[in-house]
Amino acid sequence: MALIVQKYGGTSVGDPDRIRNVAARIKAARSEGHQLVVVVSARAGVTNELIARAKAVNPRPDTREMDMLLAVGEQETIALTAMALHALDVPAVSYTGSQAGILTDVTHTKAKIKNIVPTALRDDLKAGKVVIVAGFQGINEKGQITTLGRGGSDLTAIALAAALKADKCEIYTDVDGVYTADPRAVPDARKLDEISYDEMLELAGSGSKVMQSRSVEFAKTYGVVFEVRSSFNLNPGTIVKEEVAYMEKVVVRGVAVDKDQAKVVISQLPDKPGTAALVLGALGDAGINVDMIVQNVGHGGVAELTFTVPKDDAHAAVKVLPAVFAKAGGGQVVAYDNIAKVSVVGVGMRSHAGVAATLFRALADANVNIELISTSEIKITVAVDRAKADEAQRAVHRAFKLDRG
Repeated sequence: MALIVQKYGGTSVGDPDRIRNVAARIKAARSEGHQLVVVVSARAGVTNELIARAKAVNPRPDTREMDMLLAVGEQETIALTAMALHALDVPAVSYTGSQAGILTDVTHTKAKIKNIVPTALRDDLKAGKVVIVAGFQGINEKGQITTLGRGGSDLTAIALAAALKADKCEIYTDVDGVYTADPRAVPDARKLDEISYDEMLELAGSGSKVMQSRSVEFAKTYGVVFEVRSSFNLNPGTIVKEEVAYMEKVVVRGVAVDKDQAKVVISQLPDKPGTAALVLGALGDAGINVDMIVQNVGHGGVAELTFTVPKDDAHAAVKVLPAVFAKAGGGQVVAYDNIAKVSVVGVGMRSHAGVAATLFRALADANVNIELISTSEIKITVAVDRAKADEAQRAVHRAFKLDRG
């Protein structure tokens, strides 16, 4: 008998029929003698609808109240899933994040898990019940409901698998696993049988929508092996695990695109020590994540600093910077939201040369201009015009022959 943590995304529980399908799948696993903890997301579209309602009454809603509102979506789904299991004569009990003992820091809308005390979950598992837990949420030391940010249900599942020392963790979604590229944009994208934590982490951070970056990082830290698979069929998925030697034989594992990016250009910035630190420090204090950074060589005592941020943070970045310019003695800022990031990822890049040349040649042949470049040990990322992002992804996928097994 194994202890299995399963997570079902919003599309998997999108309507009553799909919830009943999930319940049937859970019953089948339980019938094999397994103990089950099931994490569910809000139904597809519910979170966006709640955000729209919030902004209809207040364009800039308070983050505490947003957490109170958004937690409702998962609370609906856990109850409906438990009810569907009851209809199949399966004993089940639902828990909110706080009831499940998920303790977070005090940050609202982007909370981090500090600890999990799953005492009540263990008791119900021993009693033979299926435990249904609301993903995406927890409670802080002040007793306030918090949410973990977009994709937080993945993090809930992996954190619970670690806390409960589960034998398996399965992430069910609307795709069969992790692909070499987005199959919607690249028709010949191929499903991967397995991928390393580091590769999955880089793909997730580069725009792949299959998993949230924090979830993969947590899994790597605590050694949680998990499988990404479809809730709509019984096909094997993609195993995400620690890197092993043979993985380095594959130079590039996949291509990812992130269209939710903006480019911020700061000009007339005084070219003196500490100025960049002032800029990036202020952005960090405002909770704005900066990714690609390029600073031009200064001329005439001034320099230009260019970086990318999530598109939704561009307005906040522009708003924060005038105070920095006042301290620094000058500066002007402009934000552009017409860019996308295209990344190639693979642990084999550590031991193989020529990856950058192949990438740049493929983009040049496709007439795609590169605006920014950044690299890490297993990733190369370029910023391009958003209108050409899909074309760039297809060109790069072909160039690295990722359609071939």
